[in-house]
Amino acid sequence: MNGHDQKAAPDATSTLAALWRLSGEDERALERVRLWRREPALPSSFAVGTAAQASIAASALAAAELHRQRSGIAQQIDVDMRNAAIEFRAEQYLRVDGAPAPEFRDRLTRTFQCGDGRWVRIHANFPHHRDGVLRLLGCSHDAEAVARALQSWDAFRFEDAAAAAGMVVTAMRSFDEWDAHPQGQAVAGLPLLSIERIGDAPPQPLPPAARPLSGVRVLDLTRVIAGPVCGRTLAGHGADVLLVGAPHLPSIEPLVMETGLGKRACWLDLRDAPGRQAFEALLRDADVLVQGYRPGGLDALGVDVETAARTRPGLIYVSLCAYGQAGPWAARRGFDSLVQTASGFNHAEAQAGGSTAPAPLPAQALDRATGYLMAYAVMAALMRRSREGGSWHVRLSLAQTGHWLRHLGRVEGGLQMAMPGFGDIADLTEQHDSGFGMLTTIRHAARMSATPVRWDLPAMPLGSHAPAWLARAAG
Repeated sequence: MNGHDQKAAPDATSTLAALWRLSGEDERALERVRLWRREPALPSSFAVGTAAQASIAASALAAAELHRQRSGIAQQIDVDMRNAAIEFRAEQYLRVDGAPAPEFRDRLTRTFQCGDGRWVRIHANFPHHRDGVLRLLGCSHDAEAVARALQSWDAFRFEDAAAAAGMVVTAMRSFDEWDAHPQGQAVAGLPLLSIERIGDAPPQPLPPAARPLSGVRVLDLTRVIAGPVCGRTLAGHGADVLLVGAPHLPSIEPLVMETGLGKRACWLDLRDAPGRQAFEALLRDADVLVQGYRPGGLDALGVDVETAARTRPGLIYVSLCAYGQAGPWAARRGFDSLVQTASGFNHAEAQAGGSTAPAPLPAQALDRATGYLMAYAVMAALMRRSREGGSWHVRLSLAQTGHWLRHLGRVEGGLQMAMPGFGDIADLTEQHDSGFGMLTTIRHAARMSATPVRWDLPAMPLGSHAPAWLARAAG
C-alpha cells in the first residue's frame, strides 16, 4: 500500500459534507444532521462504517431537503454508525419466520488459486454464470474439480477468457496493479457520481405533501443489491416504486425479500411488442427510471437514456454499472465481490490481516453505499428539476464507489473486532409481514424527526402486481 492508502479515516461528518456538496444544495442543511459513534464499526481495515453512515445520511438529508422545499418544514436527522454498518450487512441477518433465510450463494462463488499462484474470484449465483464457467473449465459442478481445472490456467488469462464468454470472474490485484490497469486509470478519472442535464423540459415543482417523495413514480429495473437498495430507499420516503422484471431473468429470492419492502413488483417482457408497449405507457407517467444494466445493455429494447428522455421529458434516468461508463471494462459484467477483488480491496485487507489469501470486506459495501448514493442523487436531481426543469442522467458504478471508499483512508484496530452475530444486533431488528412469511430485517439507520422512513407495502414475490401506477396521492 502507498502512504495515501494508509491515511487515517476521516470523521464521518467531513465525509458527509463532501458528499452533500455534490448535490449543489444549501450546505446549511448539514447543521440538521447528527452522526453518532466512530470507527471501527466492523472488522475491517477500511472505513466501512464511515461509508455506511455518510451514504445513508446523505440519502436521508436529500429526502429532508426535498420535503422542506415541498412543505417548509425542516427536520433533524440522526444516524448511528453501528446501525448503519449493520444495515450494510442486512442480508446476513435476514430471518424468515424466525429461521435464517435460505442460502443463495452457489458453492463455486468463492476464490480459487490458479496455476500461476494468483487468485481468481468466480461468481456463480446465477445459473447461466455458473454453467458458463463450468463449460469454460470443462469440469463438473464441484469445487475440487474447479480447483483442479484452474491449475492449467493463469489468473489473468482465465479472467479474460471468462469475460469474453460473458461470465463473471476477476483476478485479484493489488491497489498498485489496479492503478496501473487501464480500467483503474479510467475509474480514477471519473467523479463519484454525476448528475447531468440531458434534455429540456419545463420546471416540475412537487406540490406540498406529507412525505418527501409522495406522488413520485419510480420504475425499478434492477436486481441483486445496489439498485434494489436505491428503490427500497425511495419507497421508504413515500415514492410509488414499481419493480419491473420478467420470468426469464434470474433472481435471488432472499435479496428480493430484503430489498423488496415498500415496492410493487410486476412482470413485463420487454423482448416482445406488448411488453414494450406496456412499459412505454408506464414510462410516460414516471418521474424516475433506475436501471442496472451494462452501458448499452438496454439499447436494443428501446430503454436507452436518449429514447427514455424523449418519451418522458423531465425524466430522472439512473444508470448503474460495475466498472464505470469509461475504459476498456465499461461493458464488463460485475458484482460487488468481483469489483473488490479486481480493484485491490481483497489484497489490501489480506495484507492488513497478515494473510496472502483474498480477504473480502465485511459487507457488500460497494453495493450498499452505491444504492444509498443512487437514492441521494435521484432526490438531488428531483430538486434541480423542480427549479430548473430538464431531463437528467445520474450515473454511478461500483468501481467508482470503491475508489471513494478506498480513499476514505484506513482504520486502526478494525480487524481485531469480532464479526457481530445475530444475537449481537437483535436490538437493531424489526419485523415485517410479507408474501414470504414474517421477515426479520435490520432497522433503517436514519432517524428523521418529521418524516420517519417507513414502508407501506410488504415485500412480495416477483410478478405479484399489475404493471400499473397507483393513483397519485399527496399523503
